[in-house]
Amino acid sequence: MALYLLYEAASGYSLFLAHGIDEIGQNTDAVRSSVSDLNRFGKVVQLTAFHPFESALDALNQCNSISEGVMTDELRNFLEINLPKVKDGKKPKFSLGLAEPKIGSHIFEATKIPCQSNDFVLELIRGVRLHFDRFIKDLKPGDLEKAQLGLGHSYSRAKVKFNVNRVDNMVIQAIFLLDTLDKDVNSFSMRVREWYSWHFPELVKIVNDNYLYAKVSKFIEDKSTLSEDKLPELTDIVGDEDKAKEIVEAAKASMGQDLSPIDLINVQQFAQRVMDLSEYRKRLYDYLVTKMNDIAPNLASLIGEVVGARLISHAGSLTNLAKCPSSTLQILGAEKALFRALKTRGNTPKYGLIFHSSFIGRASARNKGRMARYLANKCSIASRIDCFADSSTTVFGEKLREQVEERLDFYDKGVAPRKNIDVMKSAIENTQSKDTEMETEEVPTEASGKKSKKKKSKAAANGDDMAVDERAETTNGDAGEGKSEKKKKKDKRKLDQEDQPMEDENNGHVEEDGAAKQKKKKKSKHENGEDLQAASDVKKKKKKSRSEDTD
Repeated sequence: MALYLLYEAASGYSLFLAHGIDEIGQNTDAVRSSVSDLNRFGKVVQLTAFHPFESALDALNQCNSISEGVMTDELRNFLEINLPKVKDGKKPKFSLGLAEPKIGSHIFEATKIPCQSNDFVLELIRGVRLHFDRFIKDLKPGDLEKAQLGLGHSYSRAKVKFNVNRVDNMVIQAIFLLDTLDKDVNSFSMRVREWYSWHFPELVKIVNDNYLYAKVSKFIEDKSTLSEDKLPELTDIVGDEDKAKEIVEAAKASMGQDLSPIDLINVQQFAQRVMDLSEYRKRLYDYLVTKMNDIAPNLASLIGEVVGARLISHAGSLTNLAKCPSSTLQILGAEKALFRALKTRGNTPKYGLIFHSSFIGRASARNKGRMARYLANKCSIASRIDCFADSSTTVFGEKLREQVEERLDFYDKGVAPRKNIDVMKSAIENTQSKDTEMETEEVPTEASGKKSKKKKSKAAANGDDMAVDERAETTNGDAGEGKSEKKKKKDKRKLDQEDQPMEDENNGHVEEDGAAKQKKKKKSKHENGEDLQAASDVKKKKKKSRSEDTD
């Protein structure tokens, strides 16, 4: 059976044919010894086809597809053109050797080309990689290295950009630093206790807290100077007046030796360093809590910020944790115990990092395994929601936590819990109601803004009209005062009608009708007066004409 080798270089796809495989008998050691020698390896493997990439962007896309186990159209065309055709119903007389098994399964599903990936094929591909520049004749020295360097930089840059939106790397680094700080603070606190106990050994039994011990030791300094005058300040540090009095009394009858001023200065400096580390540890914990609420709010509300961060850091990322089944998440962190149990055929562990959750501690001894399995199931759901949901919300995490509480009551008291489908429906309804509330809050603010803009524009237009009227008054003088007053009254009526609600529109119409009737009456009176004057003039003319006739 002929064996073809597919090699994905930085410059393009290449296909090699391996001769004499049956004679070698697929001996890996023989191939490994012949790889370094080009004369021997060149007789076994020969180049049959080469397809260069069009550009650096095309090379990056092809590299991303291969890493994800997806066959591109270019690769499919390249294989169908250069490989023998596979006939339906007949067994193919060749196989394709690959370095990535994932893409081999995709190639077989799409093209029915048989693929294999084993140690023998990997040794052959290693030899191809070693002598690739000699198989391709047109390559100049240094071209292949430049292509590899450019593709490596762009591929790494694309992977870094992919992680920008999901900044779970910050959570991983924060939880690692939190663990190391806990160890350092504990070891440094023990060193302060041992160092200062040479001077004041009775203080260890009175003050148990590490941070408080460092604070008190820095405040006391030399025990001989401690008196009742410092009792109020010592009470503020310790928080208990009786304990402060006990420290003062113990300092008077202490069995410790005296220290030189230089030794005391070094002890105080080291105590200050322990205090600074403890305060930084508190700030780092607050930072971790805020980050977890941003990245994985449902997982944090279900199992806690610290345990959730430990799960994410152990899985490598939130995406990897979301891809894990609940059975893997249950024993995450107990890999050594698992493989030891599989090797010795003993009992496998029931829980790993998930054991630090309070739910496992509250369960009884016989129900701890059941509780761990149920909790792992809910954590898997919460991590998938956090990873793939478009909007972040804590509704699902709170509902899942309620389910775990109900399961605990079921194990202890026998109270039947709710069904999962009902809980998820209520969670979806809550998220939808919150979304609608947010939308309704946004809509009236926008509408009020539009109304205010309209009112401002109308007021400005009315202001312009008033200015025009004032100019007309100044130009027309006293003759135009009546008209300008009428226009002002009309403008005021219009503004009042715009400000009034819609219910008072009918009243406005009635007033306008009354004003129009009054105007009509005034006009009719003026017209009647003018008619009377004309009639009186006619009568006067007739009298004059008669008087002239008599004369």
